Amino acid sequence: MKFKILIFFLIGLVVTGCVGVSSKGLFGTGVSIAFDPRSVGTQIDDSIMQKNLSARIIILDKKYFFSVKSKVLDGRIFLTGKVDDPEEKLKLTKMAWEIHGVRSVRNDIKVKEDFNFKQSAKDILISSQLRTAFILNKQIKATNYQIDTYKKKIYIYGIAITSDEKYEVINEAKQIQDVEDIIASILLVDDLRIQKN
Repeated sequence: MKFKILIFFLIGLVVTGCVGVSSKGLFGTGVSIAFDPRSVGTQIDDSIMQKNLSARIIILDKKYFFSVKSKVLDGRIFLTGKVDDPEEKLKLTKMAWEIHGVRSVRNDIKVKEDFNFKQSAKDILISSQLRTAFILNKQIKATNYQIDTYKKKIYIYGIAITSDEKYEVINEAKQIQDVEDIIASILLVDDLRIQKN
């Protein structure tokens, strides 16, 4: 049984490695969305906000360069990663709200705990299984979503073209074994303030 899990785990790593930028952790680098319904102006605004926020985070403390990730999508800021204490989490939230043009801030930053290899391996397996399910589901544009798993909680970020696609994404996450919670920040194309014509 353990051998089968190990094989599935290795296959999942290979599959997620082939997906592209969107499979690199929660946010990767830049925007990797196959169908980006935002106007060019909105994309530029988000990019400026992203660079501004990233610079402020690094200025606050260089250790955040690797431990905290941020993403700006349609003026909404998403933060994830790990910090040493709750005060740091609050500082980062406040800093995100200070960015010009921000519409909302979602802070999924966790306070660091001792490293647990078994838990980390399980989290990677969950992310790999979900990424594979997205790729195999024809109703889901897999490259529009970014996945991170922390302590059996799945965090999904992205843009759904329809509400049916959003439902499919959440339904696939519910099918993954051992998942304790699903935190989905999925925007519908219709919810975006400015769309492509």
